[in-house]
Amino acid sequence: MFAGNDLEAFGVIEAARVHGLRVPDDVSVVGFDDTAAARTSAPALTTVRQPFIEIGRAALRTLLRLVAGEPLDSHRVELATQLVVRASTAPPSAHS
Repeated sequence: MFAGNDLEAFGVIEAARVHGLRVPDDVSVVGFDDTAAARTSAPALTTVRQPFIEIGRAALRTLLRLVAGEPLDSHRVELATQLVVRASTAPPSAHS
């Protein structure tokens, strides 16, 4: 299960527990954001790390160009993310 953010992923893990499912034995869970809680949760959450500092820099560069009346090269900025694999994911079992 891929959640939209780490907080939602924690909710998925809790819902799985309530329904008798084990993470990652029965279901793998991945979050997004790599919050501090992702490292300390049980199990530690596999998540996607966003480059927050680079996002801020790109936003500031765009804003400064707009304020200066300069044209933008693009209305879209794409930055790399990083998958941080922890204990909430496992390979599929042989019977799945």
